[in-house]
Amino acid sequence: MSERTESGWAVFAIGDFRLFGGARFLTGLAYQMQAVAIGWFVYDLTHSALALGLVGLAGFLPAMLSALVSGHVADVYERRIVGSAAFALQAVASFGLLAYALSGASAVWPLYALVVVVGTARAFANPALQALLPTLVPTELFGSAIAWNASLWQTASVMGPALGGLLYALGPKVVFAAAGTSFALASIAVALIRHRPAPVTERPAITWAALLAGIGYIRSQPVVLGAISLDLFAVLFGGATALLPIYAASVLHVGPLGLGLLRSMPAAGAVTTAVLLAYYPLRRHAGVRMLRAVAVFGVATVAFGLSTSLPLSMACLFVTGAADMISVYVRQSFVQGETPDAMRGRVAAVNTVFIGASNELGEFESGLLAAAVGAVPAVVLGGLATIGVAALWGRLFPPLKARDRLLTQA
Repeated sequence: MSERTESGWAVFAIGDFRLFGGARFLTGLAYQMQAVAIGWFVYDLTHSALALGLVGLAGFLPAMLSALVSGHVADVYERRIVGSAAFALQAVASFGLLAYALSGASAVWPLYALVVVVGTARAFANPALQALLPTLVPTELFGSAIAWNASLWQTASVMGPALGGLLYALGPKVVFAAAGTSFALASIAVALIRHRPAPVTERPAITWAALLAGIGYIRSQPVVLGAISLDLFAVLFGGATALLPIYAASVLHVGPLGLGLLRSMPAAGAVTTAVLLAYYPLRRHAGVRMLRAVAVFGVATVAFGLSTSLPLSMACLFVTGAADMISVYVRQSFVQGETPDAMRGRVAAVNTVFIGASNELGEFESGLLAAAVGAVPAVVLGGLATIGVAALWGRLFPPLKARDRLLTQA
């Protein structure tokens, strides 16, 4: 990436990016609204921290189990079609949640089953869309595209939880209907993208060598491996999201609307940072800044865990989102910018398991730990572990710490 990297609004002149960004916004809105509704719905039915953790596990397992196949699909079939079909399936699952809410049933297992469907569809959507983005914009706009893409997602993530908490006052069925509609519109937007890659004349057989190629590539790149694994363990230990319903109900006493506000704060911090990065891209000391950002994430998580004040808790979550955005920006630049196009789907699928699905696994870990020691100790211990991971990774991955530029050709 050159010193004269384009930034600002230039990337929105590209019609395909506008459609792509619109889909990201709509799905971000749907994910976050639905997450608030499912979390509060499950806690309302069970009053169990473990039950909240199981929601995270139900979302994680499909991504983990289908990672190799979903990456292969993204590299062999047209990514636009794969993404559109995956969003359509998520719309179907959301309307299934609507039907469950309307039925008045009290059993929790149908909720878990539908979360598994959402997780499966997301497992196929993520690698396809991550691999599609670099093909929609010229190289000089790539850094700006990553920042704006993250900004659109995070803007929806700011609005989604608050909107989900507000709509939940009308009943969970309203939230699930809105989420299903958003997923359906996103599916249409991705289908309308005009970019058409060269047709695949020969589809390679699904072999272990082909499926494992993404893992092999990541292992051969210490900077990419260090960045992905750093985010994995930071999110695994530092993710307090699953416990926010407990904080809202029992620690801060703020109810569903307060839960929506709390869930919005990390996204608010992330979108603020993403917009700044779109105008002022990182140019130097990328590795060190990533490590420092993860450490700040851990410190803010500890502070949140100890807080009994809603404004202070919101401020701490804002800082976690801002720090996480710096980490995401650096990692995505490494993963998407330097991976050969023919392997982007498989590498993105592994990245999805390590990063995207680790959010759900982190929620499961938080739920288990909270069930054993309580919500506050679980969050504080997780934040301390994240600080330790940042310090340890600086020693385990010297090439990551020494990495100066985002792209080697810069």
